[in-house]
Amino acid sequence: MTRTDERRVLDATGPRAAAGEMIGQRTALACVVAAAAVLSSSYTMTKVALRDVPPLTIGLIRFTLAAVVLLVWVHLIRRYPRPTRSDMRRLAVGGLLGITLYFTIENLGVHLATASDAALLVAAYPALTAFLELVVYRQRTRSPALAGIALAIIGVYFVVGYAPGAGTDRFFGDILLVVSGIVWALYNFATRGVVGRYPTSVVLCHQSVVGAAGFVPLALLEHDQWRAPASPGATTGALAALTVLCSIAGLGLYAKALRRLRPSTAVNLLNLVPVFGLVIAVGTLHETVTALQLVGGLVVVAGVTITTRYAAGHA
Repeated sequence: MTRTDERRVLDATGPRAAAGEMIGQRTALACVVAAAAVLSSSYTMTKVALRDVPPLTIGLIRFTLAAVVLLVWVHLIRRYPRPTRSDMRRLAVGGLLGITLYFTIENLGVHLATASDAALLVAAYPALTAFLELVVYRQRTRSPALAGIALAIIGVYFVVGYAPGAGTDRFFGDILLVVSGIVWALYNFATRGVVGRYPTSVVLCHQSVVGAAGFVPLALLEHDQWRAPASPGATTGALAALTVLCSIAGLGLYAKALRRLRPSTAVNLLNLVPVFGLVIAVGTLHETVTALQLVGGLVVVAGVTITTRYAAGHA
């Protein structure tokens, strides 16, 4: 073996390799934290856009723009291969569930409730998914994971039931936000066998195209509410942030992190979404949150952490 070969072996197994792996891990962690910060801003950006644009029209604009950007990236710049016909059908179902239906319900929920409520309730989505897996797939679940699911549901009760001055609209909006979590779980079930076979941008591209098309008839129901924005700068900025940051960059950062992190680690770090989301909503929109709601949010995060840890089989 030559000295050059020896150096290559040492680089692959020695201190340099360890240092490179550590840097890669730190980069992946930074990507998840950045993804959580970006994704958590979507509720505040949606609330800002809702001042001038009705909720279903926001969905149409957001995902039409995202679809155009992703189509250019996937077909003109990277030239990824087209998914098979059967996979295209499953991606289409995912687009209708995970984009059209999910964001229809979420946008209506944020419209009726608050960005703070949305940020707190989104923390319960992993627990809702685990609960539906238990019901739908009859999966054997360890007792600590079941306790975590129950804890998260209790936390949701505190978030929904103790909003300051909550009227019927806000309560109904919170219920819609919980329902959107159930829809998100169904989306995961429908696409779990296909999303891993293609790059994230390909999956998101095809689902955005179908999801945007699904929003067309829904947005037309709001045509009588279409008008020139009273705050064009804020509205345009919010829609641009929803499109580029939340629909593309956030998911891209998360996908990049998954290359080096365990899925359970990445999911647990996404528990930062409600923290960032709450800070952004309160700091930007000056929304009010009660102490019991904050406690409920912490209970949800604790329950989800327990659920993901034991559901993933980690002691």
